[in-house]
Amino acid sequence: MEQLMELLEGIRPDIDFANEKSLVTDRLLESFDIINLVSEIDDEFDVKIKPADLVPENFDSVEAMWALIQRLQDEEF
Repeated sequence: MEQLMELLEGIRPDIDFANEKSLVTDRLLESFDIINLVSEIDDEFDVKIKPADLVPENFDSVEAMWALIQRLQDEEF
């Protein structure tokens, strides 16, 4: 998860990702941030985030993003 935190802080250093639990709901992450994030996650973790995965629940917290990454990695194998 440390790798994900570094990626997030590189995209939006102004957000306290460790403590925020409503990143999308509270509009801390905007659509452009999500697009960047999807691209970075795809590249960094060698997964493919599908349109069906682009729901607020998957991006509202670091834990939710990490769970999505792990699920996608498990689907690959």
